[in-house]
Amino acid sequence: MEVKAIVPRGYCKGVIRAIDIAKKASQEDGDIYILGMIVHNQYIVSALEELGVYTIDHKGKTRLELLDEIDHGTVIITAHGASDAVFQKAYDKGLKVIDASCLDVIKTHDLIKDKLKDGFEILYIGKDGHPEAEGAISIDAQHIHLITSKDDITRLEKNKKYIMTNQTTMSLYDVYDLCEYAKDILPNIEIAQETCSATKIRQEAIKNMDQDIDIIFIIGDPHSNNTKKLASIASDQKEVHMIESIDDLDVQVLKNKKKAAVSSGASTPTYLTNQVIQFLRQFDENDINTYHKPKIDKSKIL
Repeated sequence: MEVKAIVPRGYCKGVIRAIDIAKKASQEDGDIYILGMIVHNQYIVSALEELGVYTIDHKGKTRLELLDEIDHGTVIITAHGASDAVFQKAYDKGLKVIDASCLDVIKTHDLIKDKLKDGFEILYIGKDGHPEAEGAISIDAQHIHLITSKDDITRLEKNKKYIMTNQTTMSLYDVYDLCEYAKDILPNIEIAQETCSATKIRQEAIKNMDQDIDIIFIIGDPHSNNTKKLASIASDQKEVHMIESIDDLDVQVLKNKKKAAVSSGASTPTYLTNQVIQFLRQFDENDINTYHKPKIDKSKIL
């Protein structure tokens, strides 16, 4: 099968930094905990646990609530960032804190804090319940408004001074539409789009893929917002399958397909993506011997 390996794909600089920080922390004495998934990929979480770095994560619990489960040792703040209240609570509990927040997320937090001091109301485009959005909104829940749709904008008071920014992993096309809509109905608004460059160029590469592609595979964890956005953008054009790894690839969907494209989320290990690419390149619908999928070597994840 012919395969188009879309570039860029896979790890962004923020993910590389966070994983390196966690691996380095694993060499220290004492218990090491991560407050939520270090990045949204279960394979990475499992690989870090093999190194003695344990993830504390429960659906529906905030970072502040998760801290209640850690009474000693070191806590790592994930790439998604956290509010000042989370840092302060960790310090008050006597925990050592290691900050693995993505530098792009920190940049957005700094922007929000500066604009709050200047009297702005903050409109934050993000996904409800996502840890990056949680960290940003909790800076000042009274004056930061989560925007998930045009309806959220319509309900705002028109006479206030606003600035609109966003979660770094959102679809740049969705963010653009919401920003344009806000400019149409809010007379006093500034726009500060904060889609990170890694997210932007990966989404643009998907949007501009070859027209003769029959099927697209997006590799990534179902928790990963940037991975889901890639799949959503791709689905506007082609048949798309979002899978975590080679284990989830159903060879039946390859029948009558000549050319496949492969991309992956910013938190997807390169090893997992390359396994899928290599399998597809050797796949021949008429040769049953090419249907056998390789096993995942977990030692190669990090």
